Amino acid sequence: MTTKSLDSLDIMSAARSNDFFRREVLTGEHEQVVVMTIPARDEIGMETHPDTDQVLVLVEGTAEASLDGRTSRLEAGDLVLVHAGVRHNVTNAGTAPLRLITIYAPPHHRPGTVHRTKAEAEAAEG
Repeated sequence: MTTKSLDSLDIMSAARSNDFFRREVLTGEHEQVVVMTIPARDEIGMETHPDTDQVLVLVEGTAEASLDGRTSRLEAGDLVLVHAGVRHNVTNAGTAPLRLITIYAPPHHRPGTVHRTKAEAEAAEG
């Protein structure tokens, strides 16, 4: 991960080089940037953030996104806005890792959060 200044970094390189399920990379007062890697045929898991909007940007791979029961096929370069309160999931629909950037507003995870696997993330979230 290449940091350009205290509050900037090469986010595409950070996303492409991340092999962990979830890694927080920047947190501000009102937003947070996280990179994620989802193994082939795995998923983030159905979830709802009651008070947090989430923007997902696919960097590498193909996915299916489900938002309140509506499913769409996504590929690298696509962006999805998940409004607070929307039940959602992202599934890796390909055979290679799915790499994405997610932005939460307001921040959703503790600064410095690293979850190496989905199981580790689920255990940490209780």
